[in-house]
Amino acid sequence: MSVRPLDIDGAFLVSSRSFGDARGDFFEVYREDVLAEALGYRPKFLQANVSTSCRNVVRGVHGASTPPGLAKYVTCLRGSLLDFVVDVRTGSPTFGQWDMMVLNAHGGTAVYVEEGLAHAFVSLEDDTCVQYLLSDLYRPAEVLTVHPLDPEIGLPLKLPGEPIVSDRDAAAPTLSEAGALGLLPEYDTCLALRDARVRLSAASAAS
Repeated sequence: MSVRPLDIDGAFLVSSRSFGDARGDFFEVYREDVLAEALGYRPKFLQANVSTSCRNVVRGVHGASTPPGLAKYVTCLRGSLLDFVVDVRTGSPTFGQWDMMVLNAHGGTAVYVEEGLAHAFVSLEDDTCVQYLLSDLYRPAEVLTVHPLDPEIGLPLKLPGEPIVSDRDAAAPTLSEAGALGLLPEYDTCLALRDARVRLSAASAAS
């Protein structure tokens, strides 16, 4: 398993070798030691969620109030999807930008999204199943939602038909509106949270 940083600071692509034979495929989904080496701190996950989506479903753009923030480790268990990490941290040098990758059930890849960043995906197949490991418990009151079709962000969804979005996502503010409302995380705050985790991990390893 290998981990490489994406263009958005705090986002990582995790790749695992897939072993296939007549029975099917096998690959590692998660290795704490490998991810911790790349992050500089040991991640923690307190909740696991699974979503199933038909083709053309768009989920996101979703983040969380930071602090406390909510990191995600996203894996495709069935089907395929276009996965997006969106930088919604005010003051970030890549604010408003995104990274895109394809995840599928046979690729042995996952995406780690650090606290403060937002995440979205579009399902490319019916019955696409996605697993999310969350660094904290899901709290609806702390959810940050930005409109997935916001032209300021400009996600290239590449849909053959009309996108299918939830009522909540359809009513979400644009990135500019969310900023004006004071809903977006601050980049410096996110970096301070990361630094605190690095120090805590170093102290734990030394004790």
